[in-house]
Amino acid sequence: MSESNTGVFESQAPGTGLSAGSSADSGVEAVYADLLARAPENKMAPRLDAMQRAVEILGSPEKAAPAIHITGTNGKTSTARMIERLLMAHDIRVGRYTSPHISKVTERISINGEPVADDTFVRIWDEISPYLAIVDAELESEGAPRITYFEALTLLAFAIFADEPVDVMVLEVGIGGFWDATNVADAQVSVIAPISYDHTDMLGETLAEIATEKSGIIKPGGFLISAAQKPETAEVLLERAQEVGASYRFEGVEFAPTDRKPGVGGQMISLRGLAGEYENIALPLFGDYQADNAALALAAVEAFLGGGEKPLNIDVVRDGFEAVTSPGRLETIATKPTVVVDAAHNPHGIRASATAFKESFNFSNVYLVVGVLGEKDALGIFEALREEYRDSTDFAVKIFVTASASARAIEATRLGEIALDAGFDGNDITVFEKLPDAVGEAMESAGAEDNSSAVLVTGSITVVGDTIVLLGEGA
Repeated sequence: MSESNTGVFESQAPGTGLSAGSSADSGVEAVYADLLARAPENKMAPRLDAMQRAVEILGSPEKAAPAIHITGTNGKTSTARMIERLLMAHDIRVGRYTSPHISKVTERISINGEPVADDTFVRIWDEISPYLAIVDAELESEGAPRITYFEALTLLAFAIFADEPVDVMVLEVGIGGFWDATNVADAQVSVIAPISYDHTDMLGETLAEIATEKSGIIKPGGFLISAAQKPETAEVLLERAQEVGASYRFEGVEFAPTDRKPGVGGQMISLRGLAGEYENIALPLFGDYQADNAALALAAVEAFLGGGEKPLNIDVVRDGFEAVTSPGRLETIATKPTVVVDAAHNPHGIRASATAFKESFNFSNVYLVVGVLGEKDALGIFEALREEYRDSTDFAVKIFVTASASARAIEATRLGEIALDAGFDGNDITVFEKLPDAVGEAMESAGAEDNSSAVLVTGSITVVGDTIVLLGEGA
């Protein structure tokens, strides 16, 4: 295991969510600083009473529009973006709330597919801050933590959606379901993406425990749309839906992808929905898991618009899917050499993206730039990377371990030790304390090998976000 710290690029300003030297409105930076001063999003408290009190004092902005609510372990953001585009294709004004952001905090709150305007973000924060101060004071008087980062950002999203206004809110949970801050919304449709192991310290050690927490977004009289799940997971979701009188549909039973042909820039898919067959859809995303996400999104929109009983117009569906983007998900952000970023941050996600990468890209050598956050299963991530890349006969692999600017990032030297524990050869590992050095060295190595090599940056959304900012600033 070697070590290098050759400087190549300027790095992202740590802890700001904005790139160094950004011309973004300083008011957004000030708001983001206020948010960061609160308990971080990976320390979300298992409570809803603080959110319930906050939305009460704010005049119930979470009720300003019907909601489609999304949880699961992997695929939530991509599914949310697909739902958004399908609704927009039907001339419906959509507010989408997803997390985390890649390069700027306003990305989390989108209006019709675009990040909320800086001035709106700042204005609404200024309007709600005095009310949050009241709730903070009440909580502190009871000996409870004040409103957290994620709770505050969720309240800001609700207030912005009410101010715009939007016709529907597409909400992605932060962590879990029952106690997630987003769960003050009374969703008409609850969408559950594939459930696997993640955040086990907060959600439980077994799939059944994790599913129980995530099932909390299924509301009385609502509609559950679930991805294909393992039996113990599906049983929990089914029992919850029956308990609260929600309708339910599962991928592989009532809806599913029926055909998929990989192509340049994405794939052509056909889907069996709840109410019809939808063929020859261009989806500009890679991987069979994105076809599954598309089926999930389509079923959710069918349920929302017609209770799953009325087919959607095929041309509108095609227009919606054709407009989908999913930044940071097997996204090519540079050429000569090719640099691909993927925000997979757990073993299940790594394996899914690896399958898609090998199917969709034709390279002989891959330089992996990997950074992982402290609360994640780093050993499992590296074991998946070893099995899918190094042990594959398709690629020659070198791995550059590093750390993003996040305070939660595992220190690079420690990450190198974990890579060794996962079975990587020490000669294949290089440690870089700073991400710009790792990306620079990987690009230089790949660039020296004509078009046969690529750089793949993965392991966390923060390492992906830092890389996108880095290369976007003139690398």
